[in-house]
Amino acid sequence: MVNPFDPKTALLAKHAQHVVLVHFPIALFIAAAAFDLIGQWTEQRGLAEAAYYNLLTAAISTLPAVATGLLAWQFQLEGQKLKGILLLHLVLAGVASATIWLVWWVHFRARRGAEELHGYRLALEFLGVGLLALTGHLGGYLSGVNLPLQ
Repeated sequence: MVNPFDPKTALLAKHAQHVVLVHFPIALFIAAAAFDLIGQWTEQRGLAEAAYYNLLTAAISTLPAVATGLLAWQFQLEGQKLKGILLLHLVLAGVASATIWLVWWVHFRARRGAEELHGYRLALEFLGVGLLALTGHLGGYLSGVNLPLQ
């Protein structure tokens, strides 16, 4: 039986890092979208600041999440051609990551004073949350978490 507290087991598992790291951009982006929406509604500047820094951290955290996902594909499937749900998961992860970076960029340009913070960003944020939810659902299905009870 494998010891769950063995650092070697946790750090060297072929896909464990991806399963852990994906939660950071998901949670940070959803929190940023909530802060931005509530900040827009209540006109509180502090919430807009919190949204920006959550977006920045979410965008940065997509890099190790995507990298470990690609490494898991190489280690577990030995680089086999992707198809089906795994291919869809990879494509949606790329689109979701790009959406996170795009939303951060919109906020970044507004903070620099290059342009006004437009209302379409909320639609982009809702799109990003939906993409993350679908990507995460497929990832859970692939990991066996979302399988029906036997």
